[in-house]
Amino acid sequence: MYDVICDTQISGDTLICYKTLPVWHHDTLPAAFQQQHNTQPGTWAQLTILHGTLEFALLTEQGEVTQRFTFDPEHQPPRIAPQQWHRIVAFSPDIACQLAFYCEPAAYFHKKYQLTLPHSEVIEAAGIIPPGRALDLGCGNGRNVLYLHQQGFSVEGWDKHADSLANLQEIINADDLAGITLAQRDLNGVSIERQYDFIVSTVVMMFLQPESIAPLLQQMQQATAPGGYNLIVAAMDSEDYPCVMPFPFTFRAGELRDAYAGWEMVKYNENPGALHKTDARGERIKMRFATLLARKGRG
Repeated sequence: MYDVICDTQISGDTLICYKTLPVWHHDTLPAAFQQQHNTQPGTWAQLTILHGTLEFALLTEQGEVTQRFTFDPEHQPPRIAPQQWHRIVAFSPDIACQLAFYCEPAAYFHKKYQLTLPHSEVIEAAGIIPPGRALDLGCGNGRNVLYLHQQGFSVEGWDKHADSLANLQEIINADDLAGITLAQRDLNGVSIERQYDFIVSTVVMMFLQPESIAPLLQQMQQATAPGGYNLIVAAMDSEDYPCVMPFPFTFRAGELRDAYAGWEMVKYNENPGALHKTDARGERIKMRFATLLARKGRG
């Protein structure tokens, strides 16, 4: 009888609905929502009243009521911000309501499918690069592929692991996404035949054989259309942050920058970063990462 559709935009913003719960009635409204609770970080909640009335309270973390409202189909609840404490106080016998969860676009596939968030450098780069044809080298489960597709890119994702590609294809099929192509490729000795406006490789090159790096960089540069961009984030081995991981390859200071001589350096740094892996003391392992966003000339 009731069917609330998740819009991709609400109230003029760009929050995306990633989950809608079944319609609740008087005897099915969960007890947990009648107790003090809050939304997760990065999650907005939107309750829609379909029938009847509902009393709702905003709370402090200590449980003190800061605001109390009565809602009905003509007076809908506001969207609940992330980590806002609240609870449903009471509701009429004829209540019918439905709860939907929203997030920012970058978190959509993380929230819906528990994927790792897109790499922060990809998010930043996509904000300045016009949508076009993109290639993600070593795409894994597709966190960057899916985000670039959201931003209007036609995307190809290459990875050597068939399981990762299969999982990504399931997501593509489930969300009925057009404009994404996947291929199983070993980046050691790969040949890039087509032209792309944006080629991405984040935290991948340290897993490749050292002799394959220079040819791969050359392939990336040749396959980049005039005016196009390359984004690379890769591990380094430096005197102040020696690499303690058994990576087959790490960049030396200035090596990646030098490989892009003649390109416009939109961004380049060799800043320290932390791996998810921890050391014997339980602390995240730190090392330097070379980060490059470079633009090919049009000449």
